[in-house]
Amino acid sequence: MSENGAFRRFFRPNAVSAASAENPLQSLLAAAESPQPQETATEPGAPVGATDQLKREMVEQRVALHRFLLDRVNLSFLDTMDGEELVEEIRPLVREYVRDRNLPMSSRELDALILDTTNEMLGLGPLEPLLKDDTIADILVNSYDQVFIERAGQLEETDIQFKDEDHLMRIITKIVSAVGRRVDESSPLVDARLHDGSRVNAAVRPVAIDGPMVSIRKFSKRPYTLERLVSGNSMANGMRLLLTAAVKGRKSIIVSGGTGSGKTTMLNALSSQISGRERLITIEDAAELQLQQKHVCRLETKPPTLDGRNEVRQRELLKNALRMRPDRIIIGEVRSEEAFDMLQAMNTGHEGSMCTIHANTPRDALSRLEQMIGMAGMPMSQISIRQQVASAIDLIVQVERLHDGSRKLVSISEVTGMENEVIQMQEIMAFRKLGVDEGGKVRGQFIATGIRPRFLEQVAEFGLQLPDEIFDPSRRLS
Repeated sequence: MSENGAFRRFFRPNAVSAASAENPLQSLLAAAESPQPQETATEPGAPVGATDQLKREMVEQRVALHRFLLDRVNLSFLDTMDGEELVEEIRPLVREYVRDRNLPMSSRELDALILDTTNEMLGLGPLEPLLKDDTIADILVNSYDQVFIERAGQLEETDIQFKDEDHLMRIITKIVSAVGRRVDESSPLVDARLHDGSRVNAAVRPVAIDGPMVSIRKFSKRPYTLERLVSGNSMANGMRLLLTAAVKGRKSIIVSGGTGSGKTTMLNALSSQISGRERLITIEDAAELQLQQKHVCRLETKPPTLDGRNEVRQRELLKNALRMRPDRIIIGEVRSEEAFDMLQAMNTGHEGSMCTIHANTPRDALSRLEQMIGMAGMPMSQISIRQQVASAIDLIVQVERLHDGSRKLVSISEVTGMENEVIQMQEIMAFRKLGVDEGGKVRGQFIATGIRPRFLEQVAEFGLQLPDEIFDPSRRLS
């Protein structure tokens, strides 16, 4: 492999053409960068294109430079350096590397190479530019040579590549080891987080048939508030007023929605309305909530060790949280038997607690909650379980990711009690779809159903009054 060819993007145009006679690979580069007649689709089994081949070679050479630097840099000081310090440390070494290999590079190209190398040493290598791009919401690594992103609700393929599966595995190991977790053949699935709170899920062989996969859900550096969701047209201002009163009035809330619908974002925004005088305990599989209060205690589950022992599940954390004098308990996502303990907490003096749950409708959310309570193995009849749910839950906030990629609060429903053996609910506000415009965007409007929630009298005790017009069905919610 030619090292000169591997750094194609750092060559000046005249340097490429001058060396082409001596280096066949550079001749190939010059041809690849020249205008070419349009070709038909590549047949199966055809040779890999020059651009893809050189892209892989560039990645390989960047990793080779990384290893060269690791041999020369004092590793004992590496963890104490920030990005700027490392740049100054490796700049003369990179110049030496480039000079010894006769790589003609401008000062700007050299700076770009140093930045790439710094990302490899201190950051997450090829993923660093994507992590720094605030317009990207999700990073989806399907394989070492295929990376997608989600921007503005739409998926896009990038030209980011790793050298090979081993290179990708090193990055995955770097992520999970930072939070005390592991991923290997015996434990091929893992949830983790980045230092900024972004959520990471990784799957490796043997469950990932085509090689390691990574999904990163990035979080905004600017904390989400209900006001910001209103300005982003994810909800109406009338909904904001209602939810603000519910949170401040210590109503227990479940945020329901499908995968990628914005449940955690909504939970973060709701929590922004909690008083800073309250003690909050958060419980999560991988800590990702961004609560803005000072008095927050965060608990995180722990996976089992290699011998299958010492696992700490959400249920144990919830039981322990009750001994920590919480004012409210916030669970990132209820998945299993911890639902029973959560309802017990809500029914015994911890009103105003919140959680998220995977469900497509408010009614489905209640059904899933019943099923998860049954997993606790408690000797309870179905009607007893439903009575527990009806007495503990006040509001169900349903969020949805629409087919155009936008995320909306589509329903706010109040749980009003039991009638016979059925939990009763009433929808207070909703988003009604009206169609699709020429650009493929979903058209719709936020409405009030005309029903006033029963808890209004209770929140009035906190001095919270809501304007009558937000419940008027003849008016469009602003």
